[in-house]
Amino acid sequence: MRPPPGLTGALALSALLVAGCAVGPDFVAPKAPAVQAYLRGGNPEQTAVGDGVAQRFAAGPDVPANWWRMFGSPPLDRAMDAALAANPTLQAAQANLRAAQASLRAGAGVFYPQVAASAEGARQAVVPARLGQAGAPSLFNLWTLNASVSYVLDLFGGNRRAVESLAAQAEAQRYTVAAAYLTLTGNLVNTAIARAGYDAQIDVTHTLVALVREQVDITHSQVEAGIVPHATELSVVAQLAALEASLPPLEQKRDQAEHLEATLMGQYPAQAEPVALALASLRLPADLPRLVPSALVRQRPDVLTAQARLHVASAEVGVATAAMLPSITLTAAYGRESNQVARLFGGQAGTWSVGANLLAPVFQGGSLYYRREAATAALQAAVADYRQVVLSAFEQVADALRALEHDAAQVDAQARAQEAARIALEELQADYRAGTASYLQVLSADTQYQQAALGYLQARTQRLQDTVALFLALGGGWRNEGERAGAAPPAMGETPGNGRPHGARESLADARVTTRVREPAVHRPD
Repeated sequence: MRPPPGLTGALALSALLVAGCAVGPDFVAPKAPAVQAYLRGGNPEQTAVGDGVAQRFAAGPDVPANWWRMFGSPPLDRAMDAALAANPTLQAAQANLRAAQASLRAGAGVFYPQVAASAEGARQAVVPARLGQAGAPSLFNLWTLNASVSYVLDLFGGNRRAVESLAAQAEAQRYTVAAAYLTLTGNLVNTAIARAGYDAQIDVTHTLVALVREQVDITHSQVEAGIVPHATELSVVAQLAALEASLPPLEQKRDQAEHLEATLMGQYPAQAEPVALALASLRLPADLPRLVPSALVRQRPDVLTAQARLHVASAEVGVATAAMLPSITLTAAYGRESNQVARLFGGQAGTWSVGANLLAPVFQGGSLYYRREAATAALQAAVADYRQVVLSAFEQVADALRALEHDAAQVDAQARAQEAARIALEELQADYRAGTASYLQVLSADTQYQQAALGYLQARTQRLQDTVALFLALGGGWRNEGERAGAAPPAMGETPGNGRPHGARESLADARVTTRVREPAVHRPD
């Protein structure tokens, strides 16, 4: 049996109005880079033994949530708790996340009918001359009650793409919070280590100054006795001046680190108590994580932020494309009108209307076309930005792995130099007690030992800081912190009360950016 004439077309039109189609590219997350290692020749399994410790890289496990606890410093742990509770930058990022989530929920309102109601009372005068009649003006009261409803049929998915963009913006802000969390924790640990290192170096430098000052006194006595030339004394005096000149920069760096600690903890420098942390109390983590390269893009907040911004740019292409196409708005209204309040709900006072409005852009000077061109170019820029962020992430991991290898070798060499200087000092002290060495020789050996100790402190500080750099390069442990950095917004592309907008998929397994466009042909305006 053939359907009645026009029924097939009507059914097709109804299906189009209900389901619609979303123009613009469907977003699919970029694939993880097809690389197996961070370094040429493969990833290292462990560093060389430096100062009795070889750091091992265990492939697979995630970065621990509270990774800074691996340094074994309760004062550092307490400072971190204070910073996470009071840091203004982190609080601002969390507030921006809440704002983005609220904007998403507000934007999702386009999926629902818009209902309005009004009530009006007015006294009017109608002049008969307006109707071509003679007579005096007619005065009357008019009481009106109205209710209206309108609904925009999202024929080409412009609204869905707009909400998809808002969802991606909320996702980007979520990862921005995670990045702020990671930056805060990394900066605080690095600053605490640096300040402890400066304190230790200042102590050793003060010891060196005292030793060289004593050498100056002895050398001066020898010059007066004619034992050594005056040039020898000047050489030792120059050495003393150089050591004294090295103290103010170290103290300035120590003070700056202390002030930064206070700021990171949300306190004023004049009010904050310095973190009671000694460099010798810090434990060097021996077992370090090493994420497989394919997992790095899912762990780094900056990569995930770039991916979310790529999603925003993709959705905006759909928004700009839909703006070039027709839109239909359905409207309905019902009301009551009467010149007397008592008759407002009478049988003769009802009014109603039902209608549909079709609006199609015809000519706007090419502005809609070029907005779409701008959105397409912005998408291409977002693709390039994402790739750059991923490249930088792999570069930072590679740098950190190599740095730890070099640090281990440097610490080992400095430790051997310090040990040799210590043995030489002990032997000269024994010779001095036996009367076979001068006190000046002992002072010189002690000076060499303190200089070796200074080099060792610098190398150990650098090794600790490069360990922090590896934790940060791997993305920190924000995922394992139970989303401590901020409450998660709806999943990428989801909208409250409406499910997932058309075309929004989050799978990282199918990582690619597609420019496949399902849309009517749009031509450049003449």
